[in-house]
Amino acid sequence: MAKEYSRTQRLGSSIKRDLAEMLQFQVKDPRLGIVTLNAVKVASDLGYADIYFTVMKPGMVDADAPTIKETEKVLNDMAGYLRTELARVMTTRIVPLPRFHYDISLERGHKLTNLINKAMSEDSAHNHDEDEK
Repeated sequence: MAKEYSRTQRLGSSIKRDLAEMLQFQVKDPRLGIVTLNAVKVASDLGYADIYFTVMKPGMVDADAPTIKETEKVLNDMAGYLRTELARVMTTRIVPLPRFHYDISLERGHKLTNLINKAMSEDSAHNHDEDEK
């Protein structure tokens, strides 16, 4: 019988949970806004973990490009520190080096939803015009 989750997926889930807690309670960098970790993909050799995040600054609905770049730089600069802290919490012999990437999938999904809604409203308006003829 096959395993439901692979080792890398379980490790990714653990890293995501532990890092989210660290970013919320231990990291006190004022340059960081509200960082949400969306996904963690661990390499098969456990050498690194690609961590996908989104960010919100207080008072902003969507983060702008400079905020995203700054947050990504800050997180990648503190990757060594976060790896050390993860090693204290985790029970594995190897702790992957975190690499942070901004997650564009939420923006892409929002744009696609808007396009679909726009197409549906144009289609219903077009059908309504044909029904009046």
